[in-house]
Amino acid sequence: MPHVCGPLSKALAAACKKLVILMSEQEDVTQPVDPQGKIDLVSRPIAATLIKLAWPVVATMAVHTAFLVTDMIWVGRLGAPEVAGVISSAFFIWMMFAFAEVVTAGVIAIVARHYGAKNYDRAAYVSAQGIGFATLMAVVMTILGYVISPHVLQFMGTEPDVMQFGIDYLRVRFLGSILLLWYEVGISIFRATGDTRTPLVLSLVAVGGNIVLDPLFIFGLGPIPAMGVTGAAIATVISTAIAVAGFMIAIVKGKLTLTLKFADSIKSDLALKWQILKIGLPPSTNGILFSVVYVFLTKMTAEFGTEAIAALGVGNRSEAVSFMICFAFLISVSTMVGQNLGANRPDRAEKSVWVAFYITAAITGLVSLCFVLIPDIITKAFVNDVKVLEIADDYLRILAISQVFMAAEIVFEGGFAGSGNTLPPMIIGMPGSLARIPIAYLLCFTFGLGVDGVWWAITATSVVKGIVIVIWFRKGNWKKTKVDHA
Repeated sequence: MPHVCGPLSKALAAACKKLVILMSEQEDVTQPVDPQGKIDLVSRPIAATLIKLAWPVVATMAVHTAFLVTDMIWVGRLGAPEVAGVISSAFFIWMMFAFAEVVTAGVIAIVARHYGAKNYDRAAYVSAQGIGFATLMAVVMTILGYVISPHVLQFMGTEPDVMQFGIDYLRVRFLGSILLLWYEVGISIFRATGDTRTPLVLSLVAVGGNIVLDPLFIFGLGPIPAMGVTGAAIATVISTAIAVAGFMIAIVKGKLTLTLKFADSIKSDLALKWQILKIGLPPSTNGILFSVVYVFLTKMTAEFGTEAIAALGVGNRSEAVSFMICFAFLISVSTMVGQNLGANRPDRAEKSVWVAFYITAAITGLVSLCFVLIPDIITKAFVNDVKVLEIADDYLRILAISQVFMAAEIVFEGGFAGSGNTLPPMIIGMPGSLARIPIAYLLCFTFGLGVDGVWWAITATSVVKGIVIVIWFRKGNWKKTKVDHA
């Protein structure tokens, strides 16, 4: 697809030019830095602030990936069935993080809004309520996980021995749901105040713990028995507990620029919990649905052989860099929009989103060019199989078209989320994700495109979702969203 290089190069140049213009504009710095050490995102240069917020998020996501890589390295020494059991559980791990977003999205939006308004007592109260709400959600997650995981693994066509390893791994992970939810809400509270570095440090500590504990619990040492796949899950849960303890210590020592009263977390504030749920449920539902659709697309891809499945994995990993960067700016934008709306600066909130988009557009545009010009070099970093390389090269070239549109979808979703108006991204995202299944089927089997039909379905829906969300955002209704009246 060399004919797309010209348009991609022009689009990349346009994004860079627009970004330079936005960054060179004189900032309206009217508010001084808070003398009490509060993190102020309503007066500092937008682009520099966004980047300062984003890079620790990228690093934190890389750390999360290291969790999975560590497990895979050690579990890989047990055998193929054990590895397959952990891989088959990936769907549920995505679901767990999507479920956590029911709380975390609402916490970021509301806490950031009050923080920007300098209503720090209310921001602290909402944070404590978020911790209490996360505890309740963890109970629901644990029960649901125990009930549905064997049935979904069976639907995915997992072999009996592999399925048992997957169940053993998942049951421990679901028992640790409360730690995962506390960890995620802790990250959200710090990020809502503009502190993205503390979550990074504590995530690094957790990964370090996982690296040490994995071999101990998988293979056993001294009084610790060898527990195999179950041991890998236990190591991850304990590592998460270490990170949660780190958050508690950071809060007690005043690292969080809010004074939390943990007694507030057990208060029955149904109105506030409803506000958190109303904001968090749409993105959470979107994330869960995305995971479900991925299961169906994977099953469809499997119709074209093991090589096609491997190519899908290569494509996902190749796209991971641009996805992580875009997601990091989603978090940055959510915080910037929330704080600036709280400070009654809606125009600055809107400009923050556009600056973030042009930054990510420039990055993803460069990724697209790489996908078109050197797909073989990229895919060879993961596999050497000739057939897989051929399929993956096609996937990357097709995927190149969607990268900038993916950036638009993610970044503008962050703008909506920061305002607390999370319905538009759900209204756009849900049908867009669901449409991938029939479109892929038609392209693969009716129009005879083979496995390329799956890649085109993913790309086409990403393009449409990216365009629609930008149009909706430009309407500006999100600026009038009310998140908490107290």
